[in-house]
Amino acid sequence: MRDRAQPIEQRAHEHSDLRLPRRVLMSVDAVGGVWRYAMDLAEAMRPLNIETVFVGFGPAPSEGQRREANRIGVLEWLAVQPDWMVEDEAALDAVAGSLAELSLKHSADLLHLNLPSHAAGLPLQIPVVAVSHSCVTTWFEAVRGSGLPAHWLWQKRLNRDGFDRADVALAPTRSHAAALNRCYGPIHNLMVVRNSSRAPCRTGAKESFVFAAGRWWDEGKNGDVLDLAAARMRWPLVVAGSCIGPNGEQLAFDHAEHRGELSHDGTMAEMSKAAIVISPSIYEPFGLAPLEAARTGAALVLSDIDTYHELWDGAALFADPRDPAAFAKAVNRLAMDAGLRAELGRRAQLRSGDFTLEAQRDAMLDVYRRAMQRPSRLTAAE
Repeated sequence: MRDRAQPIEQRAHEHSDLRLPRRVLMSVDAVGGVWRYAMDLAEAMRPLNIETVFVGFGPAPSEGQRREANRIGVLEWLAVQPDWMVEDEAALDAVAGSLAELSLKHSADLLHLNLPSHAAGLPLQIPVVAVSHSCVTTWFEAVRGSGLPAHWLWQKRLNRDGFDRADVALAPTRSHAAALNRCYGPIHNLMVVRNSSRAPCRTGAKESFVFAAGRWWDEGKNGDVLDLAAARMRWPLVVAGSCIGPNGEQLAFDHAEHRGELSHDGTMAEMSKAAIVISPSIYEPFGLAPLEAARTGAALVLSDIDTYHELWDGAALFADPRDPAAFAKAVNRLAMDAGLRAELGRRAQLRSGDFTLEAQRDAMLDVYRRAMQRPSRLTAAE
């Protein structure tokens, strides 16, 4: 499998490339990092005259999110939850028909689906790119060390059907691609396009505190271990992000200062001040927070997991995600060593230049061309 994350040369004449779609229908949700991914990528495509219609699933977006989406493209919202928020496959029966209807309504040339299950059973002939940003199957492997519970096996089947239906399937890292192949069996159309950040590189004085951001209700983000580590840190730990999940999951911080669920700009403002940024995730197919922290020149303390080693080896300290003492030890080492802290911040910022929005956009353009050139296929149901 070839890594497609490296920049692809983009020339002016390609702005009229007939192999590219003119209108893309892209699925989103307003809960996690897929929103930021979709907005940034779609905005980067606009100068190439590629329009994006966003199709939303799950909890409704905020007014700010609605304004952003409608500034960049067109927003449609469906009364259907994402697959990871439902217990019964029947709750997704309307997905394929709704996507087909909206594709016809907006004359879409290509579907960019940010849940592979969305591609399962599509009753139309149109190129499909399916992106696995995460999934419950690989989540259970990483977090619980097990396969899916019996009542969720339908999720694995739907994702497998979606991979098979897609003209191109994508993962954001080689590590996640390997996990997908382990859990689902070989996915022959799978490629890697790394995510990006549009946050500018910043330099400036740092303050003596540690920062972390995430959806802390998600067990894979490892908030419990982070809170225990905070009790042993020399510097205060400030955390941002929701502690109450859409399905009632909850986490309470006892030793960290929880700032609540901040806007993206608010999170970046806090992150840019922190001398150290920490991510204790057990499961992370890519990890946007460390990338955004690296853009600010913060020193990184990350979980000792494959994804983070793939992206940040040599530019961060790593700790066992199951061991609060190990995280505290790494943080305290940086807190007491200003030279090492500055050097790791410099290395992280330099490494962050590998993950630019332009590189991601150019790689995605190559993916779109490949999908458009493949013979369109109908689903087996047709």
